[in-house]
Formats: sequence, C-alpha cells, structure tokens
Amino acid sequence: QVQLVESGGGLVQAGGSLRLSCAASGSIFSINAMGWYRQAPGKQRELVAAITSGGSTNYADSVKGRFTISRDNAKNTVYLQMNSLKPEDTAVYYCNAEVESGSTYRPMGVYDYWGQGTQVTVSS
Repeated sequence: QVQLVESGGGLVQAGGSLRLSCAASGSIFSINAMGWYRQAPGKQRELVAAITSGGSTNYADSVKGRFTISRDNAKNTVYLQMNSLKPEDTAVYYCNAEVESGSTYRPMGVYDYWGQGTQVTVSS
C-alpha cells in the first residue's frame, strides 16, 4: 500500500520557523498532488497548502506570505516551510497525498492517503 511519514513538528516561539517533511512510499504509480492540512482543538481540519505534480500551489489566506510548500518529485516528498509562526498556527498538521496506485488487493485508481499527524506548537 502507500505510507506517508511526517517529520519536523515541534515547539517554537512566536516569530520562529519550522520545516515539515512528508515522504510517500509504497505501491505508487504517480502522485497527482500533495498537501498539508491542520486541525486545532475544537476546530475542523482545514487546508493549509497544496501542490500538484505540475507545481501549481494553493494556500490558505491565513498563511500566504509566511508558508511555502514545495516538493521533490524524485523522492515523493513534500515540504512545508513555515516562517513567522503565530500562536494561532498551533495545530496537528497532517500530510495528504492524492495517489494513483494499485495492487493485488486494490484496483488501480486514485486514492487519498493521510499521514499520522505531527504536532506544531507556537508559544506566545
């Protein structure tokens, strides 16, 4: 199947920076898009940033100008550079990948996969 492994979360003071990484592995034919979502306590999960295989990007208004998403297609890895962090950025961040894949257990198709989540905490 497909697995997403995240890293880079942690504790940081307001105004600081963090860089999240997410690597996809497994039975992958191609990855159409990868992105980052976040969920704070008591709130719904929301899109932070996404990037397609062609390099087009989409950002939440709240992070534009502060966060940058990028990817290394050869490594099936997506990154999220987070600068000028604010306390309201505190959340669990989840990696997402839209993957074209197939195996003997699942027919070829497009599926969404999620990472386990990594905690980002920004102190005020």
